[in-house]
Amino acid sequence: MASSSSSYALRMRHVSKRFGGVQALDDISMEVRAGEVHCLAGENGCGKSTLIKIVTGVHQPEVGSEVEVFGEPMNAISPTLARSKGIAVIWQDLALFPHMSVAENIGFDEMVGARPHLADLKSIRKRAGDVMNRLRVSLDLDAPLNSLPIAQRQIVAIARALMSDARLVFMDEPTASLTQNETDALLEIVRTLSADGVAVVFVSHRLAEVLDIAERVTVVRDGKLIGVFPTEGMSQSRLGELMTGTVLEAKVSARDVSSADAVLKIEGLSRAGEFQDVSLAIRKGEVLGLTGLIGAGRTELAHAVIGMTKPDAGQIKLNGKEIHPSSIREAIRWGIAYVSEDRLSLGLVQPQSIADNTVASVLDRLLGSLGLISTTKKENMVAHWIERLAVKIGTPADAVSTLSGGNQQRVVLAKWLATEPKLLILDSPTVGVDVGARAGIFKIVRQLADQGLAILLISDEITEVFYNADRILHMADGAILEERDPHKTSVSELEERVYA
Repeated sequence: MASSSSSYALRMRHVSKRFGGVQALDDISMEVRAGEVHCLAGENGCGKSTLIKIVTGVHQPEVGSEVEVFGEPMNAISPTLARSKGIAVIWQDLALFPHMSVAENIGFDEMVGARPHLADLKSIRKRAGDVMNRLRVSLDLDAPLNSLPIAQRQIVAIARALMSDARLVFMDEPTASLTQNETDALLEIVRTLSADGVAVVFVSHRLAEVLDIAERVTVVRDGKLIGVFPTEGMSQSRLGELMTGTVLEAKVSARDVSSADAVLKIEGLSRAGEFQDVSLAIRKGEVLGLTGLIGAGRTELAHAVIGMTKPDAGQIKLNGKEIHPSSIREAIRWGIAYVSEDRLSLGLVQPQSIADNTVASVLDRLLGSLGLISTTKKENMVAHWIERLAVKIGTPADAVSTLSGGNQQRVVLAKWLATEPKLLILDSPTVGVDVGARAGIFKIVRQLADQGLAILLISDEITEVFYNADRILHMADGAILEERDPHKTSVSELEERVYA
């Protein structure tokens, strides 16, 4: 646990920031002790990123704001000055170089500005090794970064910060793409940093790990400070309430739909190296949860159902008819929709408008008499789905990248629901989505199921499938191990089975 030292790595007083007519931050005060692991919590769009960018010199606060780093007042702070004071940010995209080696990535800041033949690569490699030893981990320093899994790339990003003598490190959603075992390993590294006197500001939507790793949590809502709270004695539900301003009930929603007809039926489906002899059925109006550790074969199974890959054996039946989708487009024609776990690269085209993303899967339905897209049909369809899914937007012409994670995910849902599917596959639908938006998304999921849509909900977050699925299948090493009824088991029992 973090140090209780009276010295402070960061002190902010009355910090405000306005962008045009938008008040992004309104009189925020926050303190982070030296050696403390401190959580910065709030929904997407609450001002967390703006706060970090002020501390790191990307944005300048309004007049009257006070920022003090390691006891020194910081006026007109710049990114260069921030780095020189030992401030580092590890963003969710890591900002590393995939084709450079581990050592070169760790020592990159030292090489910037130097001629290639003057960069002391031997010294950089040695110092990179020293940093790894400090973190108590071992990586191949000569391996290209793109050969490493995401968990090890996170370690490289942390090592790079330490190479630059960082004493205050902001970590933005560091565990969003990690398995539970990888998350546990990363949290242990964070504890090591804290024990070495490095202050860590941890940003995460996973409330369980926030309460596990942090000593205190600063909650921001709509740009305003809600308060600073000790994590000891704090529950996930209470923290969620502080972040959203509403009571978020966690209750089992499972229903018995065993009498309904099967929409999807998989029998003995196999693909070498990915999954084997998988059989399952999803009935009309049912939410079937599929959980297990990352690498269990869940996403690979979904890819076979939607035609991204071809199974080696077995059958896929939709409404009793065997199908062999060979592409996503063909799967759409059969009535299958797929919301990918990778919203940024597979779900949406970020620079394009909200409207264009919404209708991307159904352009053929928007054609007018001359074979061109009808503006009226397009506008009507976009308006329908924005209203039905309660997407919070400026205008449909705005780039989809301007939306929060939760609203982007609603646009992805709109894109696929516009195809009028019989089966909807949701693969980790809340990655990068805050706690309040998650509740809204699962409310939509339940409404869709109540209207008769068959839904496959894939997630490695046990609580998501436990509270939102009618039945739960546990998958490991490419096989279905067991089926669980949420009414006849508990979250802890399911977690114990999955993480065993």
